[in-house]
Order: sequence, then structure tokens, then C-alpha cells
Amino acid sequence: MAIATINPATGETLKTYEPLSDEALEEKLARAAAAFAEYRLTTLRQRAGWLRAAADVLDADAGTVAELMTTEMGKTLASAKAEVGKCAKALRYYAEHGDAMLQPKPADASAVGATEAYVVHQPLGVVLAIMPWNFPLWQAMRFAAPALMAGNVGLLKHASNVPQTALYLEELFRKAGFPGGVFQTLLIGSGAVERVLRDDRVVAATLTGSGPAGQSVAAIAGDALKKTVLELGGSDPFIVMPSADLDKAAEVAVTARCQNNGQSCIAAKRFFVHADVAEEFTRLFAEKLAAMTVGDPMAEDTQIGPLATESGLEDVERYVQEAVEKGATVVTGGGRVDRPGWFYEPTLVTGVTPDMGIYSEEVFGPVAALFTVADLDEAIRIANDHVYGLGANLWSEDQGERLRFIRDVQSGMAFVNGMVTSYPELPFGGVKQSGYGRELTEVGMYEFTNAKTVWIGPPGARQGEGRTASASE
Repeated sequence: MAIATINPATGETLKTYEPLSDEALEEKLARAAAAFAEYRLTTLRQRAGWLRAAADVLDADAGTVAELMTTEMGKTLASAKAEVGKCAKALRYYAEHGDAMLQPKPADASAVGATEAYVVHQPLGVVLAIMPWNFPLWQAMRFAAPALMAGNVGLLKHASNVPQTALYLEELFRKAGFPGGVFQTLLIGSGAVERVLRDDRVVAATLTGSGPAGQSVAAIAGDALKKTVLELGGSDPFIVMPSADLDKAAEVAVTARCQNNGQSCIAAKRFFVHADVAEEFTRLFAEKLAAMTVGDPMAEDTQIGPLATESGLEDVERYVQEAVEKGATVVTGGGRVDRPGWFYEPTLVTGVTPDMGIYSEEVFGPVAALFTVADLDEAIRIANDHVYGLGANLWSEDQGERLRFIRDVQSGMAFVNGMVTSYPELPFGGVKQSGYGRELTEVGMYEFTNAKTVWIGPPGARQGEGRTASASE
């Protein structure tokens, strides 16, 4: 895939880039390693100051950056502006709380025969971030803010269709005052990733992307014994029970499915509705989907813009056509929008069966699959009958149902009476083929730190004195 900005609202190629030469890539790797040797010794106060400065720069650049993201991948301008604000919030969150997160964690010294015992979280080194196009600023920032606060150095290999956003991220941290080489963008194709990941100067990697991409990165990193964090997609269930506020649930269902033009790993994709309320919810959901305004993503009244790539549009179209051919019913939508660019109608499909791709695969576009279920047990059973386990939603006022949902649904995140989203204050990640590891809060920060045990014994004492000790391990 060419490294280029192609406007998905028009299909026009606006700017192309040559990938880094081998020599230029080597220079960036050497610069990153040299930067870490110095940056790891900076103080937490210095790092927090640079993060705050980056947030201020981002605020000042908000309008320009939002327009850039909309141009490169088609998200509505309103959602792009919200994404910029979310990134600034994350930068300030780690600036404010990172110091406390990285303080030594005391242990029970007397229990281990020490005068002092504690754990320190120290940075690992140069970390490669392989990021997708759908939230081109936020997904990179989920890695960058905690990693830089912890003292790591970042190399960003972004998706090839958002090169200008990728370059802006390097510029952002430079303008904020971070030392040179602490965060660099690599304009390289996917074929060059293995070289970077195997390089001894790179100690770990994080990837958000497809299952095959995750398998490839995990295999290479495993062979080289390097840490990875993977977020590999989702097909989140959205369960609606009779006690729910149906109008509110349907309203949120539209947002949960159509956010980012339907191109979100944590978008609700499979809707499980109790038989007692299925007819009413289906009507409400379909009406609200049909009322969505599809159009120019730069326009203020647009709610859904184009899909990011032509191949993505073709994939969505194929999933729906196959489902219809095998007996599914399209309640609303179901086709391309008759205009230039890569637009697809907000679509609701019922009668989905396990032999359809829409049942078992992640549909990356504004297409919802609705299932009528007899009870919560059936909803959870079918919801769990999937390779992914990222997020999950339940709409219910019944406390027993809520507790069963939280206990039994196979997901990394469970949201009740609200849609799955990400916050700096909460861990983000999934189970099963949605990947492993976590981003955000202190849990995400610790993924790329060395939790080093420190044991300091009393002067002149022998280890194990005054306590029952097992053989040394």
C-alpha cells in the first residue's frame, strides 16, 4: 500500500510520500537509542512538564489537526475535534498522575528479612508502536502519553493512509520541548516492520490492528523475546433487556454502532434484544439509523462520513450482500450512497445465522446485526460464541442481570446502560483474539516498565535470619 493521503470523501490522492531509505531508517533507530540513554535519566517533573506543553500545543493546533484527520480518513469534523480534545486530556492526565504512579511501591520489609523492600517501575527503552488509521491521533496517544511519562522512547509506524497525521505527532512532541529523538515517526511500509522489531535497540512493541497483523508481530517479537501489547479488534455485543429504557438504548445503539463511521474496534456490532421488546426496539433502532445524515465529513450537520478506504467499502458491501443471499433481512439501509467517495448507508440486518460472515467476523462499517433472544442466558451464550472479546454492553435495570452479565460475558470491558468507550482513568483491552495486555491508567503505563524488586538487608545480618525461609529460588 502506498504511503499517501487519499481523501475518502472524493477518492482524490492529495499527497504521496516515499518510504524511508535503509540509511534514513538506521539514522532514526540510532537516534532513538541515543535519546533513551539520556531521556531515562530525566526527572518525572520534567516529563510531566513536557506532557503539559504537548497538551497546550495540541489545543492550539486543534482546528488544523482535526481537519487533517478528516481529510485523511473521513471521520466527521466534529468527531475529529473530540478526538483532539481527548488526546489533550490524556496528556494532562499522565502529567498530573504519572509521578504518583511511578513512585516506589513499598513491600513488607520485615516479612522478607529486610530493612527496606520495594518495587520500582523503570522504563524499558525504545518501543515500537504500530498503529491503525481509524483513530489516528488517539490510538497513538494511548501509547505515547504513558510511555513517555515512564521514560520510554517511542517509534511510530502509522497506517500508510494517514501519513500527515503521523508526521504531526512527531512534530507535536518536538514543539512541546521533548528532547530530540524521544518520539519519531517512521514512514515505512509493513514489509520493513520486521527489521525494526528485530533490531536490538528496540525492546518492545505495541500494535492495534487486525488479527493477522497481531499474529505476525507477536511471532517476530516472541522469536526475539520482546514484550508486546496487542489490541486486535472486536465485535462487541449490545444486549437489551425488557427493563431497559428502550428509547435511550436505541439512541445510544446508533452512536455505539456508527461512531467513527462505524469503524471502531469497540463499536457495538451485534445487538441481542429480548423477545418481549424486540419488535419495539427494532423499530426505534431502524428509525434512528435511517435518520442519520450521511455526507461531507467537513459539514457541521454530517453524522456519518465515508469509509476510510475503497477496499473497506467493498468489504462491508460484500458482508451485507452475502447475508441477504443466505436469508437475512435488511430493515434499513443496505447499500452504497450514490455520490463520489466511499460512503455506505447506516444499515440494520436481522435474521443473521452462523453461516454468514456478518455473524462471525468484524464488520468495519455502519452495519448492525440484530438477534432476538429468549433471555439473558441466550444473549450471553451467543455473545460469547465469537473469537473476539473486547467490550460488551448491557441495558438493564435488574441488578441480578447486571451481575450475571459482568460475571459471564467474555470481554475485557463491560459497560452497563452506556456504550463502551475509553478513558485515561480506566484500563483498555480485551481477551481471546481481541489481544492481550492493557492500555491507559497505571496498568497501561506498567506494560512498558521493568517492575524491579529492591531488597535491602540490615547491616551484618544473614538473609533469612529471624523468619522461616524456604530454599532460595
